[in-house]
Amino acid sequence: MAGNRFRYGQWRGGPDPLAPPYDVRAAVDQVGAEVLDGGSLRAALRNLLRHGPQGRRGLDDLVARARRLRRDALRRGDLDGAVTRAQALLDQALAAERDELRGRDGDDARFAEAMLDNLPRSTARAVHELAGYDWASDAARQTYQRILDGLRGDVLEQRFAGLRDAARAAADPEVQRQLVEMMRDLNDLLARHARAEDTTDAFAEFMRRHGEFFPEQPRDVDELVDVLARRSAAGERLLRSLSDRQREELAGLMRQSLGDRLTGELSALDANLRTLRPDLNWARGERVRGGQPLGYGEASEALGEIADLDDLLDQLGQEHPGATLDDVDVDAVARTLGRDAADDVRNLQELERELRRQGWVSRGADGLTLSPKALRRLAGTALRQVFADLTAGPRGQHDLRSAGAAGEVSGASRPWEYGDEQPLDAVRTLTRAVRRAGPTVPLRLTADDFEVLETERRASAAVALCVDLSFSMISEGRWGPMKQTALALSHLMATRFPQDALQIIGFGRAALPLTQQELAAVEPDLVQGTNLQHALKLAGRHLRRHPGAEPVVLVVTDGEPTAHLDPEDGQPVFHWPSLPQTIALTIREVDRLTRYGAALNIFMLGEDEGLCRFMEGVARRSRGRLFTPDPEDLGEFVVSDYLRTRQGRRRAA
Repeated sequence: MAGNRFRYGQWRGGPDPLAPPYDVRAAVDQVGAEVLDGGSLRAALRNLLRHGPQGRRGLDDLVARARRLRRDALRRGDLDGAVTRAQALLDQALAAERDELRGRDGDDARFAEAMLDNLPRSTARAVHELAGYDWASDAARQTYQRILDGLRGDVLEQRFAGLRDAARAAADPEVQRQLVEMMRDLNDLLARHARAEDTTDAFAEFMRRHGEFFPEQPRDVDELVDVLARRSAAGERLLRSLSDRQREELAGLMRQSLGDRLTGELSALDANLRTLRPDLNWARGERVRGGQPLGYGEASEALGEIADLDDLLDQLGQEHPGATLDDVDVDAVARTLGRDAADDVRNLQELERELRRQGWVSRGADGLTLSPKALRRLAGTALRQVFADLTAGPRGQHDLRSAGAAGEVSGASRPWEYGDEQPLDAVRTLTRAVRRAGPTVPLRLTADDFEVLETERRASAAVALCVDLSFSMISEGRWGPMKQTALALSHLMATRFPQDALQIIGFGRAALPLTQQELAAVEPDLVQGTNLQHALKLAGRHLRRHPGAEPVVLVVTDGEPTAHLDPEDGQPVFHWPSLPQTIALTIREVDRLTRYGAALNIFMLGEDEGLCRFMEGVARRSRGRLFTPDPEDLGEFVVSDYLRTRQGRRRAA
């Protein structure tokens, strides 16, 4: 029997069922593109999850859906429906009783009518005063009892889902005894739990005796508390959402319908639950409006749903310190927003975990940030974008394999010696052979014929890139090109010229050295000040740490100096317009760099008259160069200038 044959090929039945929900590298590139466009790194990572990668749904879609549900819940109906219903039933009972009394003679009937006529206008007080009234009409008595039984059932059903049938029979003294016993045992259990006692056995015994009242079948005391606390808090929020008069009416009706013992146990239960779950928003009220009157249970359910949506919105908002998608309760999302929303959250959680697992992001005290691996990819993208704009030939495509101990051709040559690794001078080598042997064919070479090119080692450059971090850089659309330029230059030096030393220096009111990661995450300085003096001072320190390297200083700015370090205490001083002292101290640092032999090249992005006048003077004084590129051309200018400048020679002082 011939064996089975299997053929394998590319999947053609739609999306690959084995593919991950998101392309992790594409997600990293999406973040990188936003950063290179001038966006904040923190905001870019947050937007990745909020907007969703590759056109998928993100957190913002889920937040919008939750907000719509919350608005719908706020328009569900009138929270005062329990009091309104009680008032309507009371009116029915009184009307039936008066009809019965009008058909009777005698003082007792007239006295009863007088009593009904003098009832308080408050529904709760009227119900209380009628507690001992001897009803003449059976229909009126039954209607009055519906007020008490209905509200009692609504309250107990809202607090204990398993008490639906028991609440209807709560008028039975035996049933009330069982309810009071259950709540007394429950309060005792919760009090012991609040004292951090071991309640494992007590909980098991409680569930054995009263488990039929809890269809959720909680597994431990904490789960039991979670269920009861949310319901209790919803009831409390209902009272807080009513006006003072409405609140007084409903509270009075509840006391009358539940009786003293049940009211006391429920009050103790609420106190225990508030102690165990203080994080729930017990005191918050809501302005729920709508034409449909809501009963106690319906109103509490609406407020409980609103509270659940508020919790979910807080989780999905990811605004609290240290927020992570693992904080989102996926089961709550499924209950509230549906299974498709829960799947979206799971996919986003998987993306966040994969970004961390594969080393693209790391989590710190301030949340997610790009890892060095991701920054290398981002910087490589920036460099490719810069070189895509370079049209003057293959600039920077240098062969880094050192030609012996030298590196750059000096123009001279010398006889080859054993061990030399310098490149051969082909013309001079052939010339020496012809002079020795004459114009013979074939020409045979000997060791004495060889000449090598003399080279001068220019092994490294020390580069200080000073970038302006003032707010005008982002307000004028220069922030993205600045970041792209700095990242591209750092990647170029790390991959093509690893012997060079780069220091990125950001300056606003003060200056500070920046790593590649800090540069990607840096935010514009909202404090006024352009402290070029401090930046040049730090640049000089960097150059002096590399005395054998070619010194290069590149400055990217759009504003004239308006800040300096106070010579006395070293604190930054800001003043606009620029103080003569600020200009003098900045020029002093320019002169120090010039005497050190540094090439000081300035890339001016602004067009302010004072800036142009100052920068032109600095360029002349330092024998450097001044460039005025458009922001989109900044990377091309800076990288090209670096490649050209690093080949120069250190000027004498």
